[in-house]
Amino acid sequence: MNDWLRMEALALGRGIAAGRIDPVELAEAHLEAIAAHPVGPLAYARTTPGRARAEARAAAGRARAGTLRGPLDGVPLSWKDLFDSAGVATEAGTRLLAGRVPERDARVLADAGAAGTVCLGKTHMSELAFSGLGLNPVTATPPCINDERAVSGGSSSGAAASVAFGLAAGAVGSDTGGSVRVPAAWNDLVGLKTTAGTLPMAGVVPLCPRFDTLGPIARSVADAAAIHAAIGARRAPSLEGADLSGTRIMVLETVALDDLERPVAEGFDRGVRALERRGARIERGAVAAVPLSPVLFAAEAYGVWRDAIEADPDVMFPEILARFRGGRDVTAAEFVAAWRRLEALRAEYRAATAGYDAVVLPTCPILPPDRARLESDSAYYAERNLMTLRNTRIGNLMGLPGLSLPTGIPSAGLLLQTPPRTEARLLRLGAAAERALA
Repeated sequence: MNDWLRMEALALGRGIAAGRIDPVELAEAHLEAIAAHPVGPLAYARTTPGRARAEARAAAGRARAGTLRGPLDGVPLSWKDLFDSAGVATEAGTRLLAGRVPERDARVLADAGAAGTVCLGKTHMSELAFSGLGLNPVTATPPCINDERAVSGGSSSGAAASVAFGLAAGAVGSDTGGSVRVPAAWNDLVGLKTTAGTLPMAGVVPLCPRFDTLGPIARSVADAAAIHAAIGARRAPSLEGADLSGTRIMVLETVALDDLERPVAEGFDRGVRALERRGARIERGAVAAVPLSPVLFAAEAYGVWRDAIEADPDVMFPEILARFRGGRDVTAAEFVAAWRRLEALRAEYRAATAGYDAVVLPTCPILPPDRARLESDSAYYAERNLMTLRNTRIGNLMGLPGLSLPTGIPSAGLLLQTPPRTEARLLRLGAAAERALA
């Protein structure tokens, strides 16, 4: 059973279908691991053992009857603690929502349940999802798989930790500025950011509704594709025969390659060479239309949360409170003008990259920072947080899907981006790139 804790989600699903794995035993193995592992309480805000066992029993019955609902029927997943779960607290990592218990599941959780997946519980996160670091002194801070003194990346920090430490077969998180891709990269996992608007957001605690997206963190591209299909009530794209031969890929040189820490640069160079060896045509290019100002994020986030925050600001982690209040003085005219400018920049970016199958860049320019220093040095926290999200934020601002892949260098991810609403194409490219990087 210990082997089950490190297997890919689809491999577990195949074992269930073949009768080699009992979904009930599989769920119990994960629940026991969560309870016994020192990272368990740092990854999970709360487990849902009653629900997990009931869903696993139902999956076992379908397996015996030969009526499995799909490739992940009976496979246990974790859920970031901003997805509503009926009768179970959903607090989004903040005391502002302490004791909040929804009456129904988020739409994506319900759809995943309909596909047969087993909900293990809710994972810790950056407070209200407004940080890329994953540090949360209010609730818990999961460690990075590669350095127990470092943060795991955020805001889907517990989601990544649950998979990296063998406490879930896959995880579902959210990504507003990098919150799926950064923790995936820092924990040597696959992370898919979807295009905003392609997955239902009903029952998801918001941060910036115009930028909020959902996506899986997984051990492989195929697993990410399967989880994406389950939460979207759709069929996963075929990854068979995915090939890089003849593809044209742009290395984004605008900002994204500046000030890379050495292991990140080594991992990225290794990754690009691997793509090229598999037949990709690599070209380097700058795109002037790459905005970096976070004004839109802060302004929208503060607009969404102002009343709740100002009613009880002292319960918040001061660094997160300061980030929200960074949008307090943005005027309506400035906000509208910034959106008009961003829409023009999106058009320029898409025109400049239209001839390419994908754009590639390092997922994150830095390695995961030391937790103790982040907690004690406010200036360091602010600088590292902005640097952490610098590259991933490009995809959010430009409205693109993105797929982070491990490069073989610990915590150094490679990020592929394609045009809006091309997740199937991105996943096929990602499957081919994954083989090249192996």
